[in-house]
Amino acid sequence: MFERFTRGARAVVTGAVDRAREQGVQLVTEEHLLLALLDARGTKASFALRALGAADARVSLETALADARRRGGLSKADTEALAGLGIDVPEIVARVEEAHGPGALADDRRESARRAGRPAFSRESKSVLERSLRICLGRREKTIGDEHLLLALTARPGVVAEALADHGVTYETVERTLGRDASVA
Repeated sequence: MFERFTRGARAVVTGAVDRAREQGVQLVTEEHLLLALLDARGTKASFALRALGAADARVSLETALADARRRGGLSKADTEALAGLGIDVPEIVARVEEAHGPGALADDRRESARRAGRPAFSRESKSVLERSLRICLGRREKTIGDEHLLLALTARPGVVAEALADHGVTYETVERTLGRDASVA
């Protein structure tokens, strides 16, 4: 599948791997893909992110992602659903952090620096790559661009999609920005 990726899409994937390495983690996540997309320049996805204001909201996006990591990867929707059942996630996070330190619920999967090799892709990030192929094929395009990766990140619920949506970046807004009808995919 990687051979179908454009230069820009390949740069996003390798950038995500580099981000994971820099953070000392052994899993490339959806978050790493998003951060690599935000680093992109001169591509369709970078145009869409800039046009929708997300490129200027990087700090806010990173804060939203960090907050979700503190909650053990729960989205705001998950937190609200649990609250409806009487489970106070912020209180649980506070108690766990009081007992075990800040970020105790964040699953960073840090490993020793001496472990060599390329970080693996998480199940969710693999799903994004697969979904980008399906979106590309659904649009009857031959190559997978970074815009397909951005669309794939927004196509299903989750922390990254929620953070993007909170900043006005949804599947529909990206499609409109790229000049396509969202019903095509």
